[in-house]
Amino acid sequence: MTDAQRLKLYTSVVPSKVQRGIQRDGFNAFVHYGLNTFAGKEWSDGTLSPELFDPTDQDTEQWVKVLKFAGAKGIIFTAKHHDGFCMWQTATTDYSVKSSPYKNGKGDVVAELSAACKKHGVKFGIYLSPWDRNCPLYGSAEYDDYYVAQLKELLTGYGEIFAVWLDGACGAAADGKSVQSYDFERYYEVIRKLQPKAVISNCGPDVRWVGNEGGFAREGEWCVLPKIDYATQDIIANSQHDEKADMKKPSLVMFSEDLGSREMLENYSEFVWSPAEVDVSIRPGWFYHKSQDHRIRSVNNLLYIYYTAAGGNSLLLLNVPPDTTGRINDADVDRLVRFADRKNAAFSMQVPVDSVTAPQHEEGNKARNMLRFGFDKNSFECTGYYTPAEEAEKYEITLKLAKTCKVDKVRLIENVSFSQRVENFVIEAKVNGKFKPVYYGKTIGFNRIAFFRAVRTNELKITIYSCRLKPYIEYIGVFEHVKKGRNPHASPFRSIMKAIHRAVNVRLAAKKAVNAD
Repeated sequence: MTDAQRLKLYTSVVPSKVQRGIQRDGFNAFVHYGLNTFAGKEWSDGTLSPELFDPTDQDTEQWVKVLKFAGAKGIIFTAKHHDGFCMWQTATTDYSVKSSPYKNGKGDVVAELSAACKKHGVKFGIYLSPWDRNCPLYGSAEYDDYYVAQLKELLTGYGEIFAVWLDGACGAAADGKSVQSYDFERYYEVIRKLQPKAVISNCGPDVRWVGNEGGFAREGEWCVLPKIDYATQDIIANSQHDEKADMKKPSLVMFSEDLGSREMLENYSEFVWSPAEVDVSIRPGWFYHKSQDHRIRSVNNLLYIYYTAAGGNSLLLLNVPPDTTGRINDADVDRLVRFADRKNAAFSMQVPVDSVTAPQHEEGNKARNMLRFGFDKNSFECTGYYTPAEEAEKYEITLKLAKTCKVDKVRLIENVSFSQRVENFVIEAKVNGKFKPVYYGKTIGFNRIAFFRAVRTNELKITIYSCRLKPYIEYIGVFEHVKKGRNPHASPFRSIMKAIHRAVNVRLAAKKAVNAD
């Protein structure tokens, strides 16, 4: 296959409608809440008494209002964690809220949160752990029927579900039980049938795990990836195309730093659209622990994660756990309000553009289309974009601003209905009559927030130096520096942790490669 043929193949891979929808959202919230909240645990073993679940002032509307104010478009709730305790009125087990003191056993947290989301215009999703440490059927063929029955209850009794988040955790061997072989294909089929608009995340075909829970996003994140099973990480079984070719394939796992470069893709022949999701908690734990009330992520850190995840061609899923009262703790609320205020201020001053110049456009897709952001709310397709008429070695786009001002952010969006194409670009600002580089970028994808030290200018130039065929640019927005909305910085601690994380991932990848051999 020639290079040109391979580029055509890569750029033929595009997102589905449900993928486009969640990509437009960009930022959703996770809510971990259950028996663990009251027992002070992260993973309980399924033997805790339901009597422990007894919130004194539960208010799901407060959760929704706080998370919506922070900018989350949807909320994914832990309907059942690994302990098997169900947060709804299930017919499958008594190990649920119906055996708790909450509302004398008549409470249904899933129903309450679903209703609150609908009332306040926030999407509602569910997390249903396949690992169940309470169910006696776990480890047997019958367990899949049990799990599917729970899925069906949740997918038919609580309105529209925008996301189903499947966790692949399984520590059954440590419990002295048989390891359950999850029938993910069956789960997918049930979800597609009952909630066709829902994305299936983490252990699912629509959205993949970024590979860590520390809030670390890749500098160059790709959605066009080799067709392997990212969901279950069964690499050997799912990446084979023919016996001889597979022997030459590099080890590719969820936490690999490079998942989609040309160098990586040339080793494969089939590809999928698979956006990454950065799931991270606002606290060290996923469930609430009073001892962590003073260990909440800083506003700067939250903003940095937002810019590099939701603004780095990834999805952000930020966990905010309610406390034992059944409300989001005041300390978390304060942090989220300040995060939202700073984020909103940062994008409050968009700089008007007098003129934009670019290579000759394809008919109907002129350069000024990039200055308008909008998309159809049913199809999630953009309403206008720019693409050049001809392919070239590089593409220069120059923006003349309506005024001279200090700018510190540029937001760029590719029209990913034509796939992801940009591989390398530079932003330059004209200072004292000369263009000065202010930002070096790799991928753009469905959202890129290019943030840099504020520079006073009235003209910017964006040069795409490497692209798969020609670019399709949906939007470019320039934002003025606002003191209250100053850009975040990567803390030295974060840099050290990221270096450690990468080193660990290299060792894990090497170990997996050895085991595969």
